[in-house]
Amino acid sequence: MREAIIERVEATKIIAILRGVSDRDICLKLASAIRKGGIELIEVTFNQSAPERFSDTTNAISAIAREFGEDICVGAGTVLTPELVQMAAEAGAKYIVSPDVSIPVIQKTRELELVSIPGALTPSEITTAISVGADIIKLFPAGSMGSGYIKSIKAPLSHIKFVATGGIDAGNIPEFLAAGCVGFGIGGNLVNVQWAAEGRYDQITQAAQEIYRAANG
Repeated sequence: MREAIIERVEATKIIAILRGVSDRDICLKLASAIRKGGIELIEVTFNQSAPERFSDTTNAISAIAREFGEDICVGAGTVLTPELVQMAAEAGAKYIVSPDVSIPVIQKTRELELVSIPGALTPSEITTAISVGADIIKLFPAGSMGSGYIKSIKAPLSHIKFVATGGIDAGNIPEFLAAGCVGFGIGGNLVNVQWAAEGRYDQITQAAQEIYRAANG
């Protein structure tokens, strides 16, 4: 299963990030709008400032997995502890995304045979993550560093798969692709919480279409 998920990331290139949304029904509507725009991978993040809402995240993951089946590949984001890896796995997450390199999180992810996508920036962080089992590196914050940084990193680390996250949009995706990224994590530039609050899901679908076209032609 792990290899199939990795291949799906490389094939479709976009992971839509649902951040700051805890309502199950809104998450389902967002997932539907995003999928209509061509994007198959959705990451639902844990809100680390509100541990009492962690169950909202797992409920949303479960709902998306049940509602869409294999049509959407759902994962968990902002996963900082092995306990959250376990919760996400039980909810149906297929991949685990973190903002940092936590060896216990990576090891627990691999123990459960999920895809590990930790966040890293420096060569030391990147190679440490890979050495303990990471499958793909979330290079974060990619937008702040620029595509030139990724191109430089890829020179000695050409064997590593990178998903650029942070400040990515339809306009800069081509340059990051050219720099060697295999995919992109996109949050606010795609999953606009204000649009969702106003029921403007058609605009989210349109944004998803533009981003998907930028990445896949």
